[in-house]
Amino acid sequence: MTATIPELPLLSLSGDEAQLLTALRSDLLSQRFKLELLDAYFNGEQLVRDLGISIPPQLKGLHTVIGWPRIGVESLEQRLDLEAFRWADGTDPSDLEEIAESNDLYDEASLAHLDALTYGREYVSVGSGEAGDPPLITFESPLDMTMFWDARLRLATAALRESVEDGVRIATLYLPDQTVYAAEVDGGWEVFDRDIHNLGMVPVLRMANRQRTADRIGKSEITPEVMSITDAACRRLMGIEVGAEFFQAPQRYILGVSESAFQDAEGNAKSAWETYIGRVLALERDENGEVPTVGQFAAHDPSGQTKIIDLYARIMASQLSVAPHVLGYTSDNPASADAIRFADNGQIKKAERRIRRFSATHRDAMRLALWFRDGEPPDKSRRIECVWRNPATPTVAAQADAAVKLVHAGILPADGDVVLEMAGLSEDQRRRVAAERRRSANTAASRQLMDRLAAMSEGDEPPAAAEVTGGDDGLG
Repeated sequence: MTATIPELPLLSLSGDEAQLLTALRSDLLSQRFKLELLDAYFNGEQLVRDLGISIPPQLKGLHTVIGWPRIGVESLEQRLDLEAFRWADGTDPSDLEEIAESNDLYDEASLAHLDALTYGREYVSVGSGEAGDPPLITFESPLDMTMFWDARLRLATAALRESVEDGVRIATLYLPDQTVYAAEVDGGWEVFDRDIHNLGMVPVLRMANRQRTADRIGKSEITPEVMSITDAACRRLMGIEVGAEFFQAPQRYILGVSESAFQDAEGNAKSAWETYIGRVLALERDENGEVPTVGQFAAHDPSGQTKIIDLYARIMASQLSVAPHVLGYTSDNPASADAIRFADNGQIKKAERRIRRFSATHRDAMRLALWFRDGEPPDKSRRIECVWRNPATPTVAAQADAAVKLVHAGILPADGDVVLEMAGLSEDQRRRVAAERRRSANTAASRQLMDRLAAMSEGDEPPAAAEVTGGDDGLG
């Protein structure tokens, strides 16, 4: 008889886990080239294809960069400022703030938004913290993480994060009941930890950009149109560089001159550079007594090329929904303030849509963190709100005027938090205002108490209500 030794789950992956890890790794590697290409355009490191017509072989190493993709992505991300989490019913949000502050969520969220706009998606993983510490919420790049998605349930069925630590490849496999940590050893995977959370769902969320019903993964703001126009503008800049190299210095010509004009005093021929930089050429008359004709060709004028680059800038502005001046395009007639605000409308609306989409991911991540902390899912009736700064960036005067009008109309109370939010105050500023109001109220109450005590000590305290009415003696 042969005894079957069971496989220890803490030391190795099960067969299903190994197959799932292999499939997730294949998906991760298949997407990496496209993601790295988007990253290259964002960083201005893309290789511009040379058409092989106007660029000489000696200048093949010339590289021109236009940072329009980065400008477009960052200008949109700068309108997405997550400021706070709070309960929709108005209860104390200190438990949410503790989790947010311990994970530095507000700074990390800006990085997540930038990656989501650049790559088309970003991942958020939630896990148990150390003993006594709040749960961990981390944002993961799609270069290192991927997931399998159930479109009907709109939930992840499995997820994988891969990293290299101290030269060792680490794989983190997220499953509905546990999170498995494994290291690559001798071509296989050795499990060194398992977090048995029994949530019944994968604690990984996807922050997708520009989703469609047929494409839940998301699309980058650096679209094929943006990449094409960027390459065209880079080639045009390269043409200007080549033209400057060959034709920036005006070419001169001399007609009817003898060979001695190009020789030094010893009769040696001058170099081309020495002949060119000679500001004054002493030329003798020929045998007929005529002076040689000296002139120069017109220098290279890049204005035609720059007009084409301006055209590309206007096209790019429409693709990125930014004002043309953001990309460096200027016209003879500067745009008015109304025209600039109108040009920003497209990006403001785009930012509002991203806020709504990204808020859902942030709220779900916070609910998962509360689940890890309390050991049970939070009450569904209690809704979490994400507080964002106004993406339209209106003037302070306009915001204050709108708030004052609503107070005067009786729509909002003057001492409410909503008025402060409409006036443009940040979350920290609103908390300071609330604290100052409490201090002012306490000071006023203390002052009234001291005034009353002083009046009582001087005998000027008014009689009680019973003394004023004369008591209940039936005489009226």
